[in-house]
Amino acid sequence: MLNHIPLNDALRSAIGSPDQAELLDSSPRSRVWRVRPDDRPAVIVKQITDDGDASADADTRFARELAGLRLAGRATGPAVAPALLGTDPSARVMVLEYVEDLGETADWMPGYAESLARLHALTGPADAGALPASSGPTAADAESFLTLARALDVPVPSTVPDELAGLLERLDPSGHHALLHGDPCPGNDLRTPDGVRFVDFERASLGNGLLELAYFRIGFPTCWCAMSVPTAPLAEVEDIYRSTWRGLTGKDVPGDLADACAGWLIQGDALVERAHRGTADQLARVPTEDFEWGYISARERLVHRLGVVAGLTRDHDHLHATGRLSSALADRLLERWPGLRPLPTPADRPWY
Repeated sequence: MLNHIPLNDALRSAIGSPDQAELLDSSPRSRVWRVRPDDRPAVIVKQITDDGDASADADTRFARELAGLRLAGRATGPAVAPALLGTDPSARVMVLEYVEDLGETADWMPGYAESLARLHALTGPADAGALPASSGPTAADAESFLTLARALDVPVPSTVPDELAGLLERLDPSGHHALLHGDPCPGNDLRTPDGVRFVDFERASLGNGLLELAYFRIGFPTCWCAMSVPTAPLAEVEDIYRSTWRGLTGKDVPGDLADACAGWLIQGDALVERAHRGTADQLARVPTEDFEWGYISARERLVHRLGVVAGLTRDHDHLHATGRLSSALADRLLERWPGLRPLPTPADRPWY
């Protein structure tokens, strides 16, 4: 195996010649080794591959991950990502500090929320252009959501199209420069005695941190391990995030959490794993087929998101009708498919 580790002469000189190596589990988008050079600390060697992502080529993902890691490396105090030790762009290889993971812990969300806020607060307007702006729902997503309602024979209030058009405008990332991880899922975090560190920055971008704070409410939309966070811990982690952000920036978190959750709701690609995003209108599949990702089906994910948006928008100035439509859609899905399960809580979800 040592002969197959893609380390050029410069990297071998920097970290030492490998003495032991172990190929680790990773997505199809990369190959990852834990390498122990002679008489030196272990490191991680990661090579970005051409597989597993229809929406971004390997060179783009490599460049984004490097940029994200370099920006994350600004953190003072506890780190929020492993240190970047070296790169070989020609082979799309990076060498990272090896960080020992404490593994499964029962009360992981407070530390996760704090590190997420610390990550987001590392960048500002001066960093515009260092990474792409975050991507969000489009007019096509809004239309697909309306088409889904019609396909399920749920009346669409006349004001919903205008509400969704306004939502898209408010979700424009212009003016927001938080360092977003892009896929902050359990499994892309390492729990250490000094706090959580995030890994796999292939989708890093600049935008509004509320898009990732919303993960706790909307069920971790880009993650195989969808879950529903109960009210008390949900309030705690959102308070931790907001207070951490305020302490670092001197400002309140900008934007509207209801907008962020509604944005995730209408994105059909958030119902499937990354390899299938951009390949079909996923919301259009829901009336005729239910498709699983991990241990949760698309309809189950969708019912949860509909309920969240309905709850957040009962008295919302700009999404009231969208909330009523969401509530009616959730009722229709449960009426047609009464066997749909609620998302598991963090305590009940599978870890692997």
